[in-house]
Amino acid sequence: MTNTIRIGIIGAGFAQTTQIPAFKNCEGGRIVAIASARREHAAEVAREFDIPNVENDWRSLVSRDDIDLVSIVTPVVTHYEMTVAAVNSGKSVLCEKPMAMNAVEARSMADRARDAGVLALIDHELRFLPGRIKMRELIHQGAIGKVRHASLTFRSDSRADPNRAWNWWSDEKQGGGALGAIGSHVVDGFRFFLGADVSEVIANLATHIRVRKDNEGRARTVTTDDETNLLLRFADSEFTEGATGMASMSLVEAGKPEHRLEIFGSSGALMIEENGDLWQSNVGEGQWRRVEVGRGELAPGMRDSGWGRGFTIFSRKIVDALRAGETTVEGAATFEDGYRTQVVLDAARRSHESRCWEKLAAD
Repeated sequence: MTNTIRIGIIGAGFAQTTQIPAFKNCEGGRIVAIASARREHAAEVAREFDIPNVENDWRSLVSRDDIDLVSIVTPVVTHYEMTVAAVNSGKSVLCEKPMAMNAVEARSMADRARDAGVLALIDHELRFLPGRIKMRELIHQGAIGKVRHASLTFRSDSRADPNRAWNWWSDEKQGGGALGAIGSHVVDGFRFFLGADVSEVIANLATHIRVRKDNEGRARTVTTDDETNLLLRFADSEFTEGATGMASMSLVEAGKPEHRLEIFGSSGALMIEENGDLWQSNVGEGQWRRVEVGRGELAPGMRDSGWGRGFTIFSRKIVDALRAGETTVEGAATFEDGYRTQVVLDAARRSHESRCWEKLAAD
C-alpha cells in the first residue's frame, strides 16, 4: 500500500469550501499544490490551508512529478484539456461535473482514461450519502416494486439577485447554467437509483435574469439558463417498467431552499431530502415514515450540507483506493457514467431548441 497520495488542486472556488477541507481530512492524503486562473487567489487559499506549492498555471501543476491525483474544479470549458493533459501524464483524475461541454468531448475523455488505466471519476458526491445508498438498496431489493416514476425538485434563490456579477456561469460558451450544474446531478442520480438509462427527454430552459454587470461594471448578456424543466422516459430494466421522470430545477426562486427526490413504484415510494433524510411509504398508507439512517461524517471547516457530507465520504474512498493501488471506487460515477449523463444533457438542449422529444440511441 502507498503511504501517501499526493494531490494537486486546479481551481480555488468550490475547492476552497469543499474539496480541500475534505482531502485534508483524509488519512494518507496530502495536498501538495494548487493552481487557479487567478494566482493571487490560489496563494490566499494555499496560505489558509497550508498548501506548500502555488503554481502559476494548471499546466505546471499537471506536469509535476510529485502528484498522484489531479482534482479539476474549474469552469466546464476547461475540463477536456485539463483532463487529457493529466491522464497523458499518468495522473489519476477527479473531474467536477458536468464532465464536458458535449458528449464528443466526454467520449474522448473516457476513452483516453480507459486506455491510460488510471482512476478517473466524476464528482457526483451525493452518491455517497448514507441515505442515498440505503435508498438505492431498497429499490434494488424490490421494496417499492417496479419503479413507475421519479421526480426531482431543486429550488434555490442563489442567482435571483440581479446584482450578482456576470461570470463564466452566465456564459454558455464556458459551460454555465442550471442544466449542467444541477441537471448533471439529477441525471446521474436517476441512473444510479434506477439502473436504467434515459430513453427520451423533452426540456424547457429559461433565462429570467438576462443581463448582469461584470466585475468591471459592463452590462453583459446572460446566455445560460437559470431554470430548467425536464420530462423523461426511461428504458426498461430490472427495476423499471414504463418508467417516467420529471425534474424541476430553479436557481431564482425565493422561499425555503428545496432539494427533494421521490421515486414511486408499484407497491410503494421513497423520498430523500438534501440533507440525506430518507422516507418511505407503502401503497395505501397515505403518509411518509422515516427510515433510520445515519447522515455521515462532515470534515472540519465545511458547511453542513448533503454535498459536504457526501464529499467527506467520497474523498476518503478515493484516497483509500489509490493507496491500495486500485483504479476504481465502488459506487462512484466513472467517466463512462459522465459520458452517458452528457448524452442526456446534449439531447435536452436539442429538445429545447426543437420543442420536441429527443430519443436517445440505446447502446
